[in-house]
Amino acid sequence: MSTKHQELANFIWSVADLLRGDYKQSEYGRVILPLTVLRRLDCVLEPTKDAVLAKHAQLKQLGVQNMDPVLRKAAGLSFYNTSEMSFRKLLGDQDHVALNLRAYIGGFSPGAVDVLEKYGFDTQISRLAEAGLLYQVVAKFADIDLHPDVVSNHQMGYVFEELIRRFSEISNETAGEHFTPREVIKLMVNLLLAPDEEDLVTPGIVRKVYDPACGTGGMLSEAQDHIQAHNPHATVEVYGQELNGETYAICRSDMMLKGGDPTKIAYGNSFSQDGHEGERFDYMLANPPFGVEWKKVEKFIKDEHARGFAGRFGAGLPRINDGSLLFLQHMISKMKRPEDGGSRLAIVFNGSPLFTGAAGSGESEIRRWILENDLLEGIVALPDQLFYNTGISTYFWILANRKDPARARKVVLLDGRDYWTKLRKGLGEKRKQIAEEQIAELTRAYVDALSVANDPEHPQAAKVKVFRTTDFGYQRITVERPLRLRFEVTQDSLALLAEARAVLKYAKREELLSSAKGLLGAQSKSRCEFAMQLAKLGKLPAALEKAVWDAFSVSDPQGEVQTDRKGKPLPDVDLRDNENVPLDEDIHDYLKREVLPHVPDAWIDEAKTKIGYEIPFTRHFYMYAPPRPLSEIDAEIRSLEAEIQELLGEVIK
Repeated sequence: MSTKHQELANFIWSVADLLRGDYKQSEYGRVILPLTVLRRLDCVLEPTKDAVLAKHAQLKQLGVQNMDPVLRKAAGLSFYNTSEMSFRKLLGDQDHVALNLRAYIGGFSPGAVDVLEKYGFDTQISRLAEAGLLYQVVAKFADIDLHPDVVSNHQMGYVFEELIRRFSEISNETAGEHFTPREVIKLMVNLLLAPDEEDLVTPGIVRKVYDPACGTGGMLSEAQDHIQAHNPHATVEVYGQELNGETYAICRSDMMLKGGDPTKIAYGNSFSQDGHEGERFDYMLANPPFGVEWKKVEKFIKDEHARGFAGRFGAGLPRINDGSLLFLQHMISKMKRPEDGGSRLAIVFNGSPLFTGAAGSGESEIRRWILENDLLEGIVALPDQLFYNTGISTYFWILANRKDPARARKVVLLDGRDYWTKLRKGLGEKRKQIAEEQIAELTRAYVDALSVANDPEHPQAAKVKVFRTTDFGYQRITVERPLRLRFEVTQDSLALLAEARAVLKYAKREELLSSAKGLLGAQSKSRCEFAMQLAKLGKLPAALEKAVWDAFSVSDPQGEVQTDRKGKPLPDVDLRDNENVPLDEDIHDYLKREVLPHVPDAWIDEAKTKIGYEIPFTRHFYMYAPPRPLSEIDAEIRSLEAEIQELLGEVIK
């Protein structure tokens, strides 16, 4: 951002001096941002204001109902204002500023009015008027020259983004929901676009960029700037959707102030109110909220999931308390087909989508679908404490359906957790940032990942690993061992029999229990032999017979193997175990090598075998750190004990 842009942003932000005392710091943006938008629109519309008013009066006299297209044409823009008011005229009637300001806002075209309504600015007008500040604040903004011949659309975009950044940073308790730190966005955009830099300089290219959880629009702006920095003549169309009304207003305002098409920023829930249904994009990027449940739209999502791949969520549904992988599926559904040029996307996740969910679960099935379709290009681990509202570790997932042939069926893992510098002053949970040179270094490592991973001498070799897509798959096998029992009648087993549900309901319960007591002390390791003892109880209904056997059966490693009617061993559920076998290994070879030497009577229940996928990122980059020598630990303990004794001595004195 240039000095001029910074100075202009500083001047606009100086309005905060008037608000101090009546507004909390975190509330400044509620006044400053919408008034910046209003002042810019006022300046942009000024050259055609008279023409629009004249045309409006003419159309009104003719009784024309749909004036919108004609008035847009008269304004030469996608918005207009039919009020006689302007910022300068508002200052001419100090006693009625609130009334006139509302009338002025009401004169804007529907799209602009919608933005101001989402800001909730009418509430701020009342609040400023009650505090006696409204006239002073409006006067301050009237002194700011934001005419297009003084401040271009591009410059205005930078100014507004700087204001958004300040607003977000002082509101750090919620900033992470709506605002991603700029250096994080820059790294994300670099990783997303770097493999395409040769294509981006093609004359006359048109690229569509989308963010389904766009917040204040920072990712869209950075992607647009990156592409146009490589090719000033490129046409970049940005699309977004945002659920929060105020941040939607900020993002849409940013598009308006840059001269873009604000109608491409949709309002609402991307899952249940897809604002860009049927659209496909060249690039997509998002930082969806972490661990947010999707219960409010559960029915809608489950109904769409039931349609399979005719909908967006055919791969699977994650657990209800985390919709991260729903955002990813939503974005994948908007990829261009490979034959139409394909798409690339990047998304910020916490660690949960990497491994949460066992084989067969919704999360595992989503990962399986992504990897089996060779959509995952790479994952980059970021330092912790990068975001405003959380200090947890985060990851970029980068997906493409038009991978470079050399990367086909491969996934790059890049460990960027050590690439950070400490902030001089923390902002909420944010204590670290990624410096420009570190962004460049990580970008190079990702682009050159295949050669870096194959060169042990490369300085970043330990930070880059390349895997086959199948390396993340596994077979979840169920290992069974035979049920071995001995049989005996004891006081404890008689007590168990007396409490069995079938026995409690039995009409001849007392008679049965009395007969069973007559067997006290009977025991055998043979089911057949013990059955002859139980014959003394007489013929029993099936449920009672089962209760009797359950009560008098005891698990015993040296006992008789129990079989079904076909002579096959019955499994002991208490000895049942599960093993994860690599996808490319034969499960029977695994059993023979890893299990049978220890438990030779084990077998695999193949009907229970499931395919699962997980990405154990940290395991692949684990570095063993030997414990400190005992002498060093002992010396530290002695030092601490001495310090404690010294402190206690001071307290006693």
